[in-house]
Order: sequence, then C-alpha cells, then structure tokens
Amino acid sequence: MIGSVHGRVLSKTPPQLAVEVAGIGYELEAPMSTFFLLPGVGEEVRLLTHLVVREDAHILYAFATEEERRLFRSLIKVSGVGPKIALALLSGVSVEAFGRCVQNKDIDALIRIPGIGRKTAERLLVEMKDRVGPHTEVAAAAAIAGIVAASPEAEAFGALVALGYKPAEATRLLKAAGPGTHSTEELIRRALQGAI
Repeated sequence: MIGSVHGRVLSKTPPQLAVEVAGIGYELEAPMSTFFLLPGVGEEVRLLTHLVVREDAHILYAFATEEERRLFRSLIKVSGVGPKIALALLSGVSVEAFGRCVQNKDIDALIRIPGIGRKTAERLLVEMKDRVGPHTEVAAAAAIAGIVAASPEAEAFGALVALGYKPAEATRLLKAAGPGTHSTEELIRRALQGAI
C-alpha cells in the first residue's frame, strides 16, 4: 500500500494531478478541497494517499489531511458508495460539514452534491451515524480549523457545486474571480457575476 507521496507537482487538472517522486510520475485523483491547498506546478508537495485496486486499474487517491483520507475510507465501505462518489462528496462538503449533515440527518444537503441521489444519501445517514459522532466532529474541526479558515476557496467551490455547477466550471469561475484574499461570500459573489 502506498500511504503518501512527497515530490514535485507535474500537473494539475481536477480531479487528476501528477506528482514526480524520485523520477517516477504518479497519477493521482484528489477532491477539490485538496486541490485548493496544492502549491503551484513545479513546487514540492506531500500528500496522503489511498490505493484502490480494481480488475482493470490501480487508482491512487490523494488527500491534504488525514481527516479527509479517513472519511474517504469510511465512505467507500458504505454499500453503493465507490471512490468516485466519495471523491464527489469530499469535493462538495468539508469533513466537518459532512459530520454535521450526518448528525442532523440533513438529507437535503447531501442530495445537493452532484452524484448523490436520495437513496445514497439515506444510506450514508444510516451507515455513517456511528462513524461520525460529536467526538469525531470535534477532532476533525480542530484538525482542519486552519484549512477551513485559510480556504474560503474550498467552501466557495462546495457552494457552487451545490448550486449545480460542474466541478470544472466551478473551478474556472473561482479562478476568474481573481487572486487575493476574499471571504467565501465574496468569492461566490464574484464567481456568480462571472457566470452571467
């Protein structure tokens, strides 16, 4: 099992990225929350990984935090939820927000994420309730507090996806919103103005 990679970013095309480690280029798939934390092409990065082995492929998934990887691993154990759906969930909602959805049984928030239907959302609420509790949420909140506070882009991306924009379109709109420090609300406002 490959647990992490540490190397130079070769390319970033959500949801795929490539990282060169000791002369070997690894192709990885990552949620948008991880993409917003990636350094530029050519710079060094360290990512946690999870390897999924199928009959026709070995796919390496990358995560910026242990909490994201832990949630991904829990999600793919749920009946009917594969790596693609787990990646969509992590792209559409933060670890902390997912914990709140499960605790509050907020099915509507889950079905707003592209690729998540009502049956899948119901199954997630039932099967994840014991895996996501108050202690888990507090630990996740403490661990990702810096990322959530430092990443209004990830929150804005999740909001745009929840509004029905495809991940690639949401990414394009956020890039067009312009560089600089903006609040989540300001990023969403600028992105939506760019969509008109």
